[in-house]
Amino acid sequence: MTPRLRPATEADHPFLWRLHCEAMRAHVEATWGWDEADQRRRFDAAFEPERVSIVMVRDEPVGMLRVERRPDEMVLVVVEVLPEWQGQGIGTRVVSRVVQEAGGVPVSLHVLKGNPARALYERLGFVIDGETATHVTMCRPVR
Repeated sequence: MTPRLRPATEADHPFLWRLHCEAMRAHVEATWGWDEADQRRRFDAAFEPERVSIVMVRDEPVGMLRVERRPDEMVLVVVEVLPEWQGQGIGTRVVSRVVQEAGGVPVSLHVLKGNPARALYERLGFVIDGETATHVTMCRPVR
């Protein structure tokens, strides 16, 4: 199963909200609590479909990716996969693609401390380069 990316559109808003809730609720809840109204307000305020790619398997949306390309680094802003699709290599393939596309610059990200995705990032060569009260910051240096 090889995931592909397609550009997000305004029509993806309901899917992306559901994805955020299903993929992140438990991690947010464990970190500082889930406030549905606050999460919805933040989600809606940050919704910029032109900056998002939808992860597709066959013809089904299963996740999302947002990356910021900067001159000296690539930032993996968000990668989320629906829980029923996790553990099947989709996140590995998507993040590996980001690393490959980064070329000669490092890739950075931050992840909630309790999020098991951290193990995925470590397997792909990311190392911890800092932390806050809630997040670990990681970088995959150029090799």
